[in-house]
Amino acid sequence: MPIFDFLRGELIDVIHWTDDSRDTIVSRFEREGHAIKYGAKLTVREGQAAVFVHEGQLADVFPPGLYMLETNNMPIMTSLQHWDHGFQSPFKSEIYFVNTTRFTDLKWGTKNPIMCRDPEFGPVRLRAFGTYTIRVVDPARFIQEIVGTDGDFTTAEITYQIRNIIVSRFSAAIAGSGIPVLDMAANTEDLSKFVAAKIAPEIAEYGLEIPMLMIENISLPEAVEQAMDRRTSMGVIGDLGRYTQFQAAEAMAEAAKNPGGGMGAGLGMGMGMGMAQSMAQSGPWGSAPAAAAPAAMAPPPPPVEHVWHIAENGQTQGPFSKARLGRMAQEGGLTRDTLVWTAGQDGWKPAGEVTELAQLFTVMPPPPPPPPPAG
Repeated sequence: MPIFDFLRGELIDVIHWTDDSRDTIVSRFEREGHAIKYGAKLTVREGQAAVFVHEGQLADVFPPGLYMLETNNMPIMTSLQHWDHGFQSPFKSEIYFVNTTRFTDLKWGTKNPIMCRDPEFGPVRLRAFGTYTIRVVDPARFIQEIVGTDGDFTTAEITYQIRNIIVSRFSAAIAGSGIPVLDMAANTEDLSKFVAAKIAPEIAEYGLEIPMLMIENISLPEAVEQAMDRRTSMGVIGDLGRYTQFQAAEAMAEAAKNPGGGMGAGLGMGMGMGMAQSMAQSGPWGSAPAAAAPAAMAPPPPPVEHVWHIAENGQTQGPFSKARLGRMAQEGGLTRDTLVWTAGQDGWKPAGEVTELAQLFTVMPPPPPPPPPAG
């Protein structure tokens, strides 16, 4: 018998699973004929669970630890197998190792835009995308509801269904939230928690949970985003008139770089003159335009030219223009003592005492004073 005990020790069945992939959720322990020895050692590592399926019926679930597969630690299997005390023959069962760690960086996103009513912009179409994390919390339910007899179950086989659930619940949440589009970026965390809470009961039916759901971006159609960018640009530019002046100055600088181009030079000169006129009307460059700058006043009407009359030998002659009186002064026909009158003047006055005519006599000096009397 010692030789048989030795052989039995050497042939102890060791059942375990290691996996270096990052997407395998369930892996079936492959054994020809599914024959598992009585007393085999089962190693379940941290982040794993082992599910026994016997004759198509789920038997036991083993959390992390080292187990000896005997009747004393397999009560369900014992009742299914109807083992008698001490019966140590091999039994046929399937063992599924379930990865209970988190599977991270799984993507979700809306295929089609979500129609919403925005309080500021009216009807809008929104798109969104983000990431989420899943974890198996009930290995037995997950095997029963999702995996079945799949011996190599990966995240790709379940994420499509989860994405559909996320998008469906997110669409309903965003459409009924009433949050303005411009404020959604500040509320993505609350929306994420709300959507995660909404889908938790449905995901739990699969034996899963979503520890983390993130909304990375909520976007508008490209044409709407371009319109918003233009609106933002106008807000940044501020004074459109001064921005136009700045563009004109830039155009002048570009035109000056090409002195040989007559059209460019003429265009730059024309824009420069227009900019100078605009700057003259709106104030110095770089300063705010003068408040309520008065419009340029129209020139006053030209003064009415006076016509003159002269009195000579008791007779009135005229009327004469000022230019005619100037020629008469040069010819000697008009002197400082000649009496003159014009409309609005109070009586006759010597021409030399009228301010307007006095300048006519500056060309010729007055007559010399008489010589002093002989002594």
